Amino acid sequence: MAWFNLAEEQVFQRLHTSREGLSSQEANRRLGETGRNELIEKPKRTHLAMFFDQFKDFMIIVLIGAAIVAGLTGDAGDTIAIIVIVILNAVIGFVQEVRAEKAMAALKKMAAPETIVLRDGATASVPASSLVPGDIVILKAGRIVPADLRLIEAISLKVDESALTGESTPVSKISDALTDDSLPVADRSNMAFKSTPVVFGRGMGVVVATGMATEIGKIARMLQSEEEVKTPLQQRLARFGRNLAIVILLLCAVFFIAGLLRGEEPLLILLTAISLAVAAIPEALPAVVTISLALGARKLVKQNALIRRLPAVETLGSVTYICSDKTGTLTMNEMHVEALFVNEKVLPAADLDQLKQDPDEHRLLMTALALSNDASVDKDGGLIGDPTETALCMMARKAGFDKDELVTRYPRVAEVAFDSERKRMTTFHRWENGGFVSFTKGAVESMIDLCVDSQSSSETKPLDSDRVLETAERMAKEGLRTLGICLRPWDRLPEDMTAENVESGMTFLGLAGLMDPPREEAAEAVRLCKSAGITPVMITGDHPATALAIAERIGITESRADIAITGVELDRLSQEEFESRVEDIRVYSRVAPEQKLRIIKALQNKGQYVAMTGDGVNDAPALRRANIGLAMGITGTDVSKEAAHMILLDDNFATIIKAVREGRRIFDNIRKFIKYTLTSNSGELWTLFIAPFLGLPIPLLPIHILWINIVTDGLPGLALAAEPAERGIMQKPPRPPDESIFAHGLAVDVVWIGLLMGLVTIATQKLSIAVGIEHWQTMVLTVLCFSQLGYVLSIRSEQESLFKRGLLTNTALLAAIVLTVALQLAIIYIPFLNPVFHTSPLSITELMITFGLSVIVFFAAELKKLVVIKFISKREGSR
Repeated sequence: MAWFNLAEEQVFQRLHTSREGLSSQEANRRLGETGRNELIEKPKRTHLAMFFDQFKDFMIIVLIGAAIVAGLTGDAGDTIAIIVIVILNAVIGFVQEVRAEKAMAALKKMAAPETIVLRDGATASVPASSLVPGDIVILKAGRIVPADLRLIEAISLKVDESALTGESTPVSKISDALTDDSLPVADRSNMAFKSTPVVFGRGMGVVVATGMATEIGKIARMLQSEEEVKTPLQQRLARFGRNLAIVILLLCAVFFIAGLLRGEEPLLILLTAISLAVAAIPEALPAVVTISLALGARKLVKQNALIRRLPAVETLGSVTYICSDKTGTLTMNEMHVEALFVNEKVLPAADLDQLKQDPDEHRLLMTALALSNDASVDKDGGLIGDPTETALCMMARKAGFDKDELVTRYPRVAEVAFDSERKRMTTFHRWENGGFVSFTKGAVESMIDLCVDSQSSSETKPLDSDRVLETAERMAKEGLRTLGICLRPWDRLPEDMTAENVESGMTFLGLAGLMDPPREEAAEAVRLCKSAGITPVMITGDHPATALAIAERIGITESRADIAITGVELDRLSQEEFESRVEDIRVYSRVAPEQKLRIIKALQNKGQYVAMTGDGVNDAPALRRANIGLAMGITGTDVSKEAAHMILLDDNFATIIKAVREGRRIFDNIRKFIKYTLTSNSGELWTLFIAPFLGLPIPLLPIHILWINIVTDGLPGLALAAEPAERGIMQKPPRPPDESIFAHGLAVDVVWIGLLMGLVTIATQKLSIAVGIEHWQTMVLTVLCFSQLGYVLSIRSEQESLFKRGLLTNTALLAAIVLTVALQLAIIYIPFLNPVFHTSPLSITELMITFGLSVIVFFAAELKKLVVIKFISKREGSR
């Protein structure tokens, strides 16, 4: 029902009520029909079900299988390690889900507990949950609107609807019917909506919707119906886990059958095949992912980004679109006077600080800004009140006109309050020589015809109304909210204090153009965003001209030719039409909550990964639906914070770009670990496969395979999580959402470097096989271990040589390598460990030989890197 289109009497007729309100008996009857004025939650999963759901991931199932197999082979250490990793991941996922469910609880907390209504013809305080359609609610400053109301009285009433509509300033309310039946929520000025605070004035309204039927109830319903989208990392690892498990099972089956056909001892070949399967599964991967994300989250907190869900850190590295709110994120969330038109000339923001140099020239205008103003000074000297009025008062203060001092000299003695029809307010003050003066400020077009002249410096001139209107229009096109300021001297106070009498025959003083200005760092952040291949988009509830002006100033749009649409225009587009244009639209203004959700879904349907910022209740469904939801830490509501994946503690767009960089670094490091561990496992597979076909015995025992798997995949692999970002990481485009983990030659490296590792190991076996079996197996084991450690040093960067990157840029990895070498030497040279690991001590010469053979893999990987870098440089140079 479009209640905003109906006149007061029509609303009463539809709801069978009146200005006297309902009777208590009738209210109770209606409450039984409509239900309580509360948000209804969908049935929750039990905590036990939420915990066990964490074990449904395919990679987790594979790891559980690996733990069982490891236990069957008698390797309790591997079994315990895998189980600990699986449980740790389950606990983290469980905690994240429990926290996410707080979103609806936060919504419910926003409801007003008590409200004032007219019942039985008298005022009464009743629980807000007992309101029913037809109740008459009394509003005043400081109260929360308890339900959706059609206003029937509004006296200087202003409501802060920023959490619901995105409107950056309090909305002035009226009681008259509106004629346009397509108005978005933000423009329904004769309505007050549930859970929004009254900041000024008083009013009265009739309840037209309660509970889930309210605007906030519709948002709650959307919030319940929206499922979170899996992160790119979760999708990639799921595919990786499935494919890896299939490949491993096939290879182990082939290995087992081939061993039987060669006449190997069945039990030995079975245990070796099982050990190979356990070794081939990178059970440290979940731990590496968790540690990488946790370290990234810890680092981002220091940069004002609080991660609520760990996978969100990596998701930022895949983002292709950032849909950002304007107010507070791209702008300062503080109204400032950006330009003045005074003495027949425009003073831009850069010149406003010079006003103090010649105060007499602007005395009347600055005095008017300070006095015709309801902003007040707090005990600390700060300004409180309506953002527009505090901005005007601050402008006067900067020019040397302090409000407290002026109020003492020129006290206010009367006023004609602002109303939305006149779009003006007038205040009367005692003036010099025992007279009075009235200052009027408001919309330029509503007052220009009421002026008879203008003040220029110290003289009065005829008013050039055309120039004033032309200047006001030009300022509006630049996104400024323009106010006109006038005065009229009085010998004595008029007896007739009506607006028609006092707001006429005035002298025009000037124009003030206000804006919530962009953050200083916003333009650079947008530039970095674009250089990284990410498209920034502004979605705001503000006026189209304001939104477009800010977007152009910070570089979201390059020119006014870029596509910008309003919520009303968006409603006219079919889904097919919208999806065909969505990737070209850079600015959305006057949008409703469901439209934000529609924008996110349309971009996702086009294959984009979307980050969405928001601070209001209206943003919660879109924050949850987005690939990564970014809530505001300062201005954000509890609802938006609970629905989001990450909270910007400083409400700053530039912080998002820092987080994107960190997300890319983390994914690069996870990919390096996968490359390292699969290549190492590939080396083990090649060694075990090729040796028997060359007439050599199986080079490694099951205990050797598991040992290498623990010491080389474990410590060095985990230390890769601390690897610094590659140079130029923010000059690369985002990873395509459907890109495989094996892209960019990873699979090729796994095969050929693993093959090289295997051949070097088999060569070691061939050269040393004349000595005792435990002796040559020790050399084989050592070469394979050291080869993997050399390789982990090489893959630290895909672009730079280790010698250029430096050993000390990742001290954690260096320490892990030193410890791994020490552990390997321990099983060689500590006597009581020799029988456990079937090893024997090597001579210094033999140890040096194993080291010399091991570095072949390192130099081969470095050489390949050098060739690739030169090839890429040559190709880019030819372009």
